[in-house]
Amino acid sequence: MTVSNIIEVEEPHLGDCNMKKEATTFLGFVPQKDIVYNELLPYKDKLDEESNEFLAQIKGNLGRAVQLREIWPGVLFWTRKLSTYMRLYGRKFSKEDHVHFVKLLYELVTIPKLEISMMQCFARLLITLLKKKELLSREDLELPWRPLYELQDRILYSKTEHLGLNWFPSSVEAVLKALIKNCRPYFPESATQEMLEEWRPLMCPFDVTMQKAMGYFELFLPTTLPPELHDKGFKLWFDELISLWVSVQNLPSWEVNLVSLFARLANDNIGYIDWDPYIPKIFTRILRSLNLPVGSSQMLVSRYLTNAYDISHVVIWISALLGGPSKQTQTQLSGLFNSIASFFHPSNHGRWLMKLMKLVQRLPASVVKRLHRERYRMPTWLTPVPESHLLSEQDITDFVESMKQPILLVMFSKTGSLDAAQALQNLALLRPDLVIPPVLEKTYPAMETLTEPHQLTATLSCMIGVARSLVAGGQRFPEGPTHMLPLLMRALPGVDPNDFSKCMITFQFLATFVTLVPLVDCSAAVQTRNDLTQVEKVLCSASAEFEDFVLQFIDRCFALIDTSTLEQTREEMETEKMTHLESLVELGLSSTFSTILTQCSMEIFQVALEKVFNFATTNIFETHVAGRMVANMCRAATKCHPAEALKLFLPHCCNAILQISAYEEELNEEELDKELMWNLQLLSEVTRVDGDQLLLYRSQLVQILQLTLHLKCKQGYNLACKLLYHILRSMSLIYPREYCSMPGGVQQHTDTYLPIKDWGRPGDLLNLGIQWHMPSTEEKEFVFYLLDLLLKPELQHLQKHTQGEQDISRSATGYGNIPISTFPFINIKPEIIIQLCETNVYTGVDYDLSRENYREDICKVIRPLLHHTLEHSEDDIKSLFSIIKIINDLLHFKGSHKHEFDSRWKSFSLIKKSMENKLHGSKQHIRALLIDRVMLQHELRNLTKEGCCYRSVHQDLINDLLRLSTSRYSQVRSKAQNVLFTALGTYSLCCRDVIPAVLEYLDPDRTDVTQQQFKGALYCLLGNHSGICLANLQYWDCIALTWPAILHSGMSPSMSLEKSSVVRLFDDLADKIHRQYETIGIDFSIPESCVEVALKMMKSSNPEPTPCAASEQEELEGRKRQEQKNKDSVQKYEKLVVDLLDSLYDRNLLWKFEQIAIGFLSLMLRDDHPLPSSAVLFFVESLNHDSLLVRNGAISAVSGILKQLKRPHKKVAVNPYDISELKTSSLLAGDRPDNQWLRYDSSRLPCSQQDWNECCFIEKTHWGYSIWPRYTFLQFLNITVTHHLVQNDVFNLERLVADSHESTQRCVAEIISGLIRGSKHWSYSKVLAHITVYSLILSQKYSLCTNICVVQESRDPRKLHWLFEMLMESPVTGEGGSFVDACRLYVLQGGLAQQEWRVPELLHRLLQYLEPKLTQVYKNVRERIGSVLTYIFMIDVNLPHTQPTTSPRNAEFTERVLARLKPLTEGEEEIQNHVVEENTEGDQDERTQAIKLLKTVLKWLMTSAGRSFSSVVPEQLRLLPLLFKIAPVENDDSYDEMKRDAKTCLSLMSQGLLYSEQIPQVLSALEEISRSSSWHARYTVLTYLQIMVFYNLFTFLSDAKAVSDVRALVLSLLEDEQLEVREMAATTLSGFLQCNFLSIDEPMQAHFEALSKTRLPKRKRRELGSVVDTIPSADLVRRHAGVLGLSACILSSPYDVPTWMPQILVDLSAHLNDTQPIEMTVKKTLSDFRRTHHDNWQEHQQKFTDDQLLVLTDLLVSPCYYA
Repeated sequence: MTVSNIIEVEEPHLGDCNMKKEATTFLGFVPQKDIVYNELLPYKDKLDEESNEFLAQIKGNLGRAVQLREIWPGVLFWTRKLSTYMRLYGRKFSKEDHVHFVKLLYELVTIPKLEISMMQCFARLLITLLKKKELLSREDLELPWRPLYELQDRILYSKTEHLGLNWFPSSVEAVLKALIKNCRPYFPESATQEMLEEWRPLMCPFDVTMQKAMGYFELFLPTTLPPELHDKGFKLWFDELISLWVSVQNLPSWEVNLVSLFARLANDNIGYIDWDPYIPKIFTRILRSLNLPVGSSQMLVSRYLTNAYDISHVVIWISALLGGPSKQTQTQLSGLFNSIASFFHPSNHGRWLMKLMKLVQRLPASVVKRLHRERYRMPTWLTPVPESHLLSEQDITDFVESMKQPILLVMFSKTGSLDAAQALQNLALLRPDLVIPPVLEKTYPAMETLTEPHQLTATLSCMIGVARSLVAGGQRFPEGPTHMLPLLMRALPGVDPNDFSKCMITFQFLATFVTLVPLVDCSAAVQTRNDLTQVEKVLCSASAEFEDFVLQFIDRCFALIDTSTLEQTREEMETEKMTHLESLVELGLSSTFSTILTQCSMEIFQVALEKVFNFATTNIFETHVAGRMVANMCRAATKCHPAEALKLFLPHCCNAILQISAYEEELNEEELDKELMWNLQLLSEVTRVDGDQLLLYRSQLVQILQLTLHLKCKQGYNLACKLLYHILRSMSLIYPREYCSMPGGVQQHTDTYLPIKDWGRPGDLLNLGIQWHMPSTEEKEFVFYLLDLLLKPELQHLQKHTQGEQDISRSATGYGNIPISTFPFINIKPEIIIQLCETNVYTGVDYDLSRENYREDICKVIRPLLHHTLEHSEDDIKSLFSIIKIINDLLHFKGSHKHEFDSRWKSFSLIKKSMENKLHGSKQHIRALLIDRVMLQHELRNLTKEGCCYRSVHQDLINDLLRLSTSRYSQVRSKAQNVLFTALGTYSLCCRDVIPAVLEYLDPDRTDVTQQQFKGALYCLLGNHSGICLANLQYWDCIALTWPAILHSGMSPSMSLEKSSVVRLFDDLADKIHRQYETIGIDFSIPESCVEVALKMMKSSNPEPTPCAASEQEELEGRKRQEQKNKDSVQKYEKLVVDLLDSLYDRNLLWKFEQIAIGFLSLMLRDDHPLPSSAVLFFVESLNHDSLLVRNGAISAVSGILKQLKRPHKKVAVNPYDISELKTSSLLAGDRPDNQWLRYDSSRLPCSQQDWNECCFIEKTHWGYSIWPRYTFLQFLNITVTHHLVQNDVFNLERLVADSHESTQRCVAEIISGLIRGSKHWSYSKVLAHITVYSLILSQKYSLCTNICVVQESRDPRKLHWLFEMLMESPVTGEGGSFVDACRLYVLQGGLAQQEWRVPELLHRLLQYLEPKLTQVYKNVRERIGSVLTYIFMIDVNLPHTQPTTSPRNAEFTERVLARLKPLTEGEEEIQNHVVEENTEGDQDERTQAIKLLKTVLKWLMTSAGRSFSSVVPEQLRLLPLLFKIAPVENDDSYDEMKRDAKTCLSLMSQGLLYSEQIPQVLSALEEISRSSSWHARYTVLTYLQIMVFYNLFTFLSDAKAVSDVRALVLSLLEDEQLEVREMAATTLSGFLQCNFLSIDEPMQAHFEALSKTRLPKRKRRELGSVVDTIPSADLVRRHAGVLGLSACILSSPYDVPTWMPQILVDLSAHLNDTQPIEMTVKKTLSDFRRTHHDNWQEHQQKFTDDQLLVLTDLLVSPCYYA
């Protein structure tokens, strides 16, 4: 359970000011926000004093630790204590202290060389301190942003991590982002401007730095500045970034960051930004990012999937835009849900479904959150929403209406019923009257159906979501509560033993509803009171059925139990234990029954109790399944009203047991009498009640215990131990007595009180009235009496057995179950090993120190017993299991175990989530849940024992556990290890004590270690999944011991690599160390700024810090200690490296351990301290090791070492404006006069020594594209480097080049690439000396060049001009075949792509060179050319504030291409794919050349669709006619590359994002093509139109003319002479109607009706010899068009029946006997209608008149074969 989870339960705003005043006077300060549940604990009076003392300790010790420079353990220990304090008391400190804590932790987090694990600890605590931002305003706190930026840059964009010089945990990114998010509101007002100056220079859209810049903007830019500071906030960047977002069309990866930033901005500044101009664009892009499948020929672009918007950002953005004067967002939102409604239907499924589910689930929650902020949240310093933009009642109604339909569809989907339930829960808070009735309409029929259980589970889970809104009723839905009883009664059949999921959801449903309602019969109130409303009268009358409901439920449970008995459900030989499903049903049954009885009135309870008592006592149950269920029901009954129930159960059970056990021999049987067993089980459960009630029966209970604790039968004495356990717990623990929904229990109605008014009422925190059970003196006395009577003799038996005087009886092992929580724990006082001030928390128990300490007694007996057992009977593993359990309880048990607490916290959170009221907030939970939360707070205090003092008794017990962990038996080892790992996590710093003891078993010099002990020790080092790993503790002392020991263990005589389990263990160990290792710090300095903040904190009062600040002398000693510690750390680090090397040089080391050792050694590389030279030598020598694994490890290590040793270069400041001789900079990006000197210009290349020296080289590609950096530019000076390597090895290189093997070729490529990359700082003469060698080798072997792409990354092109000029020399020659050509182009493309915008001249030259060569024959060369063209034109972008590029322009190139494609565009004949073998020029006609050119152009269009930033719409439009002509209509099996490419191009182009100004151009182009003589082109226009309109839906809808043009185009093609085109037009029309792009209005309907009534001339008799049908085709086409139109209308509503549909169906049926193809169309339509409407036909048929139904039934029902 993380700290934040426990703290972040929002506290209510206590209305009771007096309570706060009292607290303030005692505490001496106004607490920021304490945990209100502490006020409800029974010992609340002691808490203020305790918390003040604890806080004073924290302030004093934390301040002192910082002052004395002791970051570990001091600072770390006390910051953990602060987080414990917040877990126990919330933010119970003054505002002054709050600010001091925040500032101190901020200083600690941003210490530059701080170890990462410590940084994360401080960061998590700082996040918790800042999480409730309403507590600290901007006036109270200001935090600088730059230290966080430097921290983020150092870690997330680390220059050394990839080289293995830093090892960061995987969680660090999330922690850092959360930290920045929580610090962001407190950045100074100047921060925005400073950030823009810092990161604008990174904004080069072709470079990875763009992603970096946008990531920083998203994370850091503050958006919560008050309105008067908006000029210094978002107004500085909003226009620039929103216009950038609008202008990119192809979803680059950084667009997601922008969307996140805009969503946050919109949410924080509702009403201060005019979003209206962007709303159609926003919704179009949201729709696109859902990636819904449209049309048949759609191809998904992979980047659309990977870079799609995050739904959580989308939801925040939409909910922030709702409301306001224009209401445009709501219109678009309704349009969005209408257009995608059919995707929600349960029959549709796909990868997109999860996104839709998320959208539906999160959007209502987001709107509820916003409404809570506007109407119910206490005003804070954060900017409120202006009046004009508050959500009105109408806004809420419209929102709920728009969401209702999709959610009702999602209810029944395969995966979405839980999402729908959450959505309905939130919508019901807003508008119960709109949401609940349709859910009820679906629920009642689902409860009746037997054949569709999924319907029932789905509707019930949704009803659970809306339960509170339904039961509470309220003004909007007063009739809600009247549904309560009918629902409860109808749900009862769901308690069905044959259907597990139905049974569980029914239990949940019943429990949820009953929790909200007191079950009291108020029917008499109708006669006695005359002030009731009509609804109240109905409810009072209905409440008479409650008793009936309870009794029917009990009968159902009995039936369930009868079918669950062991005899019924098991074969003879099967296990007797409960299965997982049975245990879940048992849990559901007992908790539901308990809830029902808790809520019952006394009258109903009495009847129920009698029924349960009779059932339990007249039957005898087996104790494994049915018995447990019945006993649980009886327990629930006794827990509700102990006095009444115990009167019945306890005497009955005791008498039955005494009667049966009167026969002496019965007690010594191995198999006990079933009746005795059952009564014992029943007794053990009914004693789980209030302790004071049990006291009345103490003598009977003692008698039974004395009888049964010594039974021979294992099951019998286990039940007796359980009975003892429950008696002790009931008497000694603090717990609430009842959980009823009303304080004081359920009352009968009176003249003044009517229970039905309490239906659905939340608990009142200020008046919760918890009745606590506090152990009375009498109860404590009885507990000690029981222990003296029962435990003491057993301890004496065990003691005698240990001394060899007496054999042990079996029953003694049963005492593992005794709750040790009842024993006061007196700390045993031998010497304390480590002391760091333990946290003592009062938990309501005053220990009587004069009493005997039973923990101590048990400990004194158990340890000798353990040693005796291990020596004399090690194979008695059951006794060892019991001893391990007892040790576990001795060490950890304080009333409950942590894992139980965690699971209870989890279930509390789940129930809270399913029933919370997010709209009103302020803890509007039901009373039972609030009591549960207070109880959890009490348990949390019980379990708080962090930093427990580690005393010698713990040391002894842990050593015993270690001995058991290395036992001979694997089961014993496993159990002991689990307890050991828990202990290691509980007692601070005991790991250091355990490690040497574990490592002894691995010592190679020991010969007495068995293989089992060896394995046990390895498992102890490995640790479990969630706990501590001893082999990898973040301390030098520990790994200095464990790592060498692991390596030496390879030489231990117990180690055998032949055993696979041992090999696997070593693999796991090495793997875990590698995965979990984080770089350990060697510099623990604390800067002065930290000390200053700490001193300020030490001076604050209320409470006064204890101890006080350190003296100057102490501070001086502290500094010395810190310096010494840093020196020690370096020495330990170097010693560990030497130890690892010694192991590696040991001849006896096995190969396995050699690899592990090299792995450990590579973890030792770090960026703040050089690796010792001996280790460097080892890695260099390992570079040519025989083993590939070792070689790879050495290569990566040497890279890191070289980075460590890299010398810092001298830098010279340069002013870029001096070089360009321009004084001012413009705010435009792109090719400007002041960055022209950066670009490649062949007339000004540095070709001489002087030019080279004068040239200012800028290596980073993005610098200069946008604004220049704020700080002065830097240039590197040339540094002399030794070049012996190259001069000596030129001969070797040439020899390697001559070798044709792949490995040698690759070697040459690597060497040359490395040399070119490494010559960055060489002088001109040195570079010149090697250019000739490189050029010679590269020109000989062009295939080497693939590595050269990497060489040019972040390099000034003018410095590598020789390389570019060489690559530009005729790349496509045809020499060496197509592979070499493609390879050369690839190299060239890679080089130019790395240079981005800086080589326009080279791009022009390349394009000029390639244009004549576009008519390539070879496919691989064509594809490569297409890719090269994409990169050439990528720089031609149309972004805001960007100069037109000097690189090649797309438009001009397209013009030239179109001119060459004229032969294809002008002719009407079909374009055939010509397959020609050779690249011959001139001897082919223009048409053939044009076809070859077209194939290359298609490749270019395909590659650019996925990579460029914007689609060049006007230019592409001119190519459309040609593509439509070629693209195949049907799926062509014959492989025709050109046709397939054309189809792909069209699919990709149709998905492109369009701007409103481009739509008329596209539509006119499509209109023109639709008049083409080729029906293929006309058909493809329709498929193109489908995708284009859907992917730009809201842009189209915002332009009325575009909509009418599309409509006209589709309707004209509906009357096309070609049948296929007509059918596709009908499909397109149906799709447009379905997504609400077009609507079915009167004119459209009339138009189709008129067309369908076109008269066909009568058929003339066919003359002999004539083959042609004489019906004129035009009339038939028109009539068919009308029928197709009507059919499209019907198919556009696949899941419902609109008002217009019945008549159209009847009209269509009239055409059933028309000529083909009309008849076929009608039949298909009717068949589809039947298929899609079949599921809900009962509901749909209500929309038809009787006459229409008659006609339809004739049509839809197939005629009977026998009729």
